[in-house]
Amino acid sequence: MSLADLKKTTERKMEKSLEALRTDLAKVRTGRAHTGLLDHVQVEYYGSLVPINTVANVTLIDARTLGVQPWEKGMAGKVEKAIRDCDLGLNPASQGELIRVPMPPLTEARRRDLIKVVKAEAEGAKVAVRNLRRDANATLKEMLKNKECSEDDEHRAQDEIQKLTDRYVVEIDKQLSHKETELMAI
Repeated sequence: MSLADLKKTTERKMEKSLEALRTDLAKVRTGRAHTGLLDHVQVEYYGSLVPINTVANVTLIDARTLGVQPWEKGMAGKVEKAIRDCDLGLNPASQGELIRVPMPPLTEARRRDLIKVVKAEAEGAKVAVRNLRRDANATLKEMLKNKECSEDDEHRAQDEIQKLTDRYVVEIDKQLSHKETELMAI
């Protein structure tokens, strides 16, 4: 593996860690409705659990209400029960074939709990980025030991990987700050 390959691979993995954080933060409820909110809800469908978006169409009715339209008429009750039983504290209501899912307003205590959750998610992403730095540096030391690169090249590559790490940590902090602001907005 060349130094350039190592840097590209490390950067790609750090980008994946950042994307995973964005996905996790999007799942944290802010009082506003968004269709990705129900992505992890599992519905029983002919004896097996499947994601809700495989048995129903999830749409945005307005800023605080989701609409869930099951593709099979018999699934409405199961979909409604799955939404009610998930850990999001939602209370769906059927209107014929459409299930309306209003977003309850967040209490101050709940907001503080959610901020703790997003801080933990961000810290996990930072740890992942730092672990990638550690792995890249270990690979560099191995390359130096095997005489695949010079000491100067190894030091230069370590500096570049540190800069990458710093850049991704700053980006993680920006994502966290944005989500905290979003959570505290009424």
